[in-house]
Amino acid sequence: MDSSLQIRSFEQLPSVMEFDSLIESSDVPAVFKGCVNDWKAFSKWNPSTGGLDYLLERVGSCVVEAMLSKSAPVFYGDLRSHERVPLPFSDFIGICKQRLHNGGDGSSGSFELEKHGIAEPESESIDGAPQQIYLAQVPIMHTENEDKVQLETLREDIHTPLFLEEKVVASVNLWMNSAQARSSTHYDPHHNLLCLVCGCKQVLLWPSSASPMLYPMPLYGEASNHSLLSLENPDLSVYPRAKCLMEYSQKVILHAGDALFIPEGWFHQVDSDDLTIAVNFWWQSNIMSSMSEHMDAYYLRRILKR
Repeated sequence: MDSSLQIRSFEQLPSVMEFDSLIESSDVPAVFKGCVNDWKAFSKWNPSTGGLDYLLERVGSCVVEAMLSKSAPVFYGDLRSHERVPLPFSDFIGICKQRLHNGGDGSSGSFELEKHGIAEPESESIDGAPQQIYLAQVPIMHTENEDKVQLETLREDIHTPLFLEEKVVASVNLWMNSAQARSSTHYDPHHNLLCLVCGCKQVLLWPSSASPMLYPMPLYGEASNHSLLSLENPDLSVYPRAKCLMEYSQKVILHAGDALFIPEGWFHQVDSDDLTIAVNFWWQSNIMSSMSEHMDAYYLRRILKR
């Protein structure tokens, strides 16, 4: 791994100027310890200290889009392997409370799904974890489409980190799982600040230069930013370049209060522990925001010439 691509960790939060000139401009991920410790969400949302009741009181009446996967606990990017279903937030909290009450027994929660005519899919687990439903990218704030915002009330419990205050944030989203979950390997088309409110996440990351080894899905597909590979057991006869994949990866462990800057184009896979809650901020990079559409053909020719 090129030393210039090594992920750095910061105990103190950077200023706006430091973030812009030293971190964002480098296009390399960075960890900010204790970034969200001063959020109201950090003290109020924790399931082990009554956070589920607090969330139920704040937004229990909302209906959110939940993700149900045929491949749980791995939530692959192929849209054919999962579906988004409307679910009262109060019912999702009920699933979480049952799991907490049962000490992590994932068999709880099925009746909440059945109430809405949602049958849990049958599939094998990677680690014995049960089928589950997951809240992924539920909007707290969305600048381009306010009608999509489902959890606006929670905006009061979080605030934009100071080093992002001059950014034009496109959206702020809630991510919450009742049981262990793993995302597929993918990249985002925006800069991303992933803020962990409670729980623990392990994130594997690869620079965009590792893209050939990750075999991204076709550009014309609905999930073109996702990898075709199953990292647990890639078929090297079909994907021979994946043999060297882990040599280019870096691992980050996020604990409650930490935040991870993931630049656009960096592939990442996220493993979440039971009852993990996170909030992320997406904003457009300087490169993308300054790229003129009428220059697209020229840029593409230059890139292909490389």
